[in-house]
Amino acid sequence: QVQLVESGGGLVQAGGSLRLSCAASGRIFSSYGMGWFRQAPGKEREFVARISWSGGTTYHANAVKGRFAIYRDNAKNTVYLQMNNLKPEDTAVYYCAAAEKGGTTSPRGYDYWGQGTQVTVSS
Repeated sequence: QVQLVESGGGLVQAGGSLRLSCAASGRIFSSYGMGWFRQAPGKEREFVARISWSGGTTYHANAVKGRFAIYRDNAKNTVYLQMNNLKPEDTAVYYCAAAEKGGTTSPRGYDYWGQGTQVTVSS
């Protein structure tokens, strides 16, 4: 079992930056692939980024490529999402997730989820 707690969300103006954190506890964090997803009101949960257990492989959705970066610190049991040049369309609840088997771009590929953190970008 893995428990995930996100933090770092908030209200920011367009063009600004935020860094989301996801702290994990429970089973060995370093063995899990991790991902970030987001969900805006009335929309389906959307893939944002994922990272391998070692941090050596990352993948970002086209909508955020070049603006967002996922990385992890296994010594701190934490995965991060650095978000730069934020746009109003990035407004959503952001969730981190852990995958026992690497992780994919689909929410179905993840086994554990955090409670989410709200990101609101004003124009």
